[in-house]
Amino acid sequence: MIITVDGPAAAGKGTLSQKLADKYNLAYFDTGMIYRAVGLMMLQNSFDLNDVASAENMAAQLSFSKMLELSKDKDFRSAVGGKAASVVSSYSGVRARLLDMQRNFAKNPLFADGKPASGVIYDGRDTGTVVCPHADVKFFITASPEVRAQRRYDEFLQRGGDMSFQEVLKDVIARDERDANRKDAPMIPAEDAILLDTSAMSIDEVFQKAVAFIEEKLK
Repeated sequence: MIITVDGPAAAGKGTLSQKLADKYNLAYFDTGMIYRAVGLMMLQNSFDLNDVASAENMAAQLSFSKMLELSKDKDFRSAVGGKAASVVSSYSGVRARLLDMQRNFAKNPLFADGKPASGVIYDGRDTGTVVCPHADVKFFITASPEVRAQRRYDEFLQRGGDMSFQEVLKDVIARDERDANRKDAPMIPAEDAILLDTSAMSIDEVFQKAVAFIEEKLK
């Protein structure tokens, strides 16, 4: 079984995806990690994030082992890393170079320990429209910019970040604009995606709704 969970930043994709992966014993692939890895490689090599050619070159060099190594860096999940990921993911050449890596995982899904899995949960943008358009179940998770900014702000505070809420909100809105205005693959729900607005829902409520849709599909 292949399930995709698409939507904007801080909508709740990751938490839902992990809970679904646990419930249905599926491999979990956070596709946002590959863009964070490329963005971080750009920063580590002192490249301008607007340098498209260098971003494409970094993407071409990325491997799963390199991605896992980079994920241990303090900036990988920080606001800095998130902004870099958002910028490089807007480049069609970067996405093209990383597409095969994402698609191949569906053919041979693996758990974190290397054991084969019977299916995969894809967590990330374009997973239901570009990466796995033939997925068995597709979700598009969203929430208002203010709610998503508050969630991201709370995460930063827990990690000791010093960004203000207004800075986080500005970044969320900017990322939304970049994603919406991509010419080749704007962030939109797949035609057959199940839409869930989590603005006024707890994660347990979102999870139960998602499970209900999946169980109906399995019938």
